[in-house]
Amino acid sequence: MNILLLTNEYPPNVYGGAGVHVGHLCRELARIEDAGVRLQVLCFGEPAKSRHPPEIIAVPGPSALFSDLRHAKFLDTLYRNVVMAGTAAQADLIHCHTWYTYLAGCLLKQIMSVPLVVTLHSLEPQRPWKKEQLGNAYFAAAWLEKTALHNADAVIAVSTAMRQDVLTLYDIEPGRLRVIYNGIDLQRYTRVERPDIVARYGIDPDRPYVLFVGRITRQKGILHLVRALPLLDKGVQAVLCAGAPDTAAIGAQMEELVRQARSHSENDIVWISKMIPEDDLAALYSHAAVFVCPSVYEPFGIINLEAMACGTPVVASAVGGIPEVVVHEQTGLLVPLEPAGGGDPEPRQPRQYAGDLAAAINKLLRDPARRAALGAAARERAERHFGWNRIAEHTLGFYREVVEKAGSA
Repeated sequence: MNILLLTNEYPPNVYGGAGVHVGHLCRELARIEDAGVRLQVLCFGEPAKSRHPPEIIAVPGPSALFSDLRHAKFLDTLYRNVVMAGTAAQADLIHCHTWYTYLAGCLLKQIMSVPLVVTLHSLEPQRPWKKEQLGNAYFAAAWLEKTALHNADAVIAVSTAMRQDVLTLYDIEPGRLRVIYNGIDLQRYTRVERPDIVARYGIDPDRPYVLFVGRITRQKGILHLVRALPLLDKGVQAVLCAGAPDTAAIGAQMEELVRQARSHSENDIVWISKMIPEDDLAALYSHAAVFVCPSVYEPFGIINLEAMACGTPVVASAVGGIPEVVVHEQTGLLVPLEPAGGGDPEPRQPRQYAGDLAAAINKLLRDPARRAALGAAARERAERHFGWNRIAEHTLGFYREVVEKAGSA
């Protein structure tokens, strides 16, 4: 079977969960013995050099100037999609990841007369803040998403919650939808006792700390966590591995909120804005007392799996696919979040949400024995359900079902 996989992100050009997913999925598909799979990947950024399969081709962007810079990303995406459509080799199946490749996927489905599979890592109607980045091109991206879902032969949702969201938002036959979870590299993300790495980032390894890892975006709820920091018990450190703000405005808001938090708290707040290497990240997870995921929208939440695989308990919002990863009172604590409504996933009562986050964090900080038990259960759950080899095998099996069905139609 010849598989053509289209993606914006591919290692080392990864900035979100979709890029992590694609990198591991491709690696594991290439490792499956006797699968008879030839995998070609077309991506936006220049991939890392490798002597091993799959075949990876970087698609260049245009050099044109745009009258509205917010539209530049969208128009650049359309250009690369057209190049993808002209670059791709014949395949038996096309697999698209995120709206950045949906136009190419729809075009190639018609050109090659082969089935199209789409993996959804998020849904545009549930991310209204994207208009801040894309301007009115946000509505064009949402239109591309809707068009691709209606043209796809099969759709993969990364959680049961996302599957339900798809059925609610789009008129899609349930039989075309399959849930295949994201996964975790259990060798890379494992317990790492390296206090020297922790100290290198300005963190005292001998004092407990609360850890956040993620982009500065409304989706990740980082601003709500910063508001919660002055409510944490004394003697704890807060470590924010947070960079790449979506916009200059949210970056400035983050800076002001951190300034306020520091002025109202006796605890150290360590803000690391640069990208953390994966090897160092495993050590930061492992030494953390609690990992916090305050997302207001999260179809799955790979970041929670990373912490869990390192044996660290999680405090997370009970939204989207997170409750399918973090089991309340078994691998961490889930914090309810009531959305504002009208399509806005932000909390209806932000102050209460920040207080609830702080209360859950403090509850675990005060009970080291419970943290240890939750952390051990978290690692065991990651091993049992979320290894990438299992995810790749499920995906390959789904490919075969789709191709067989298309061949008999």
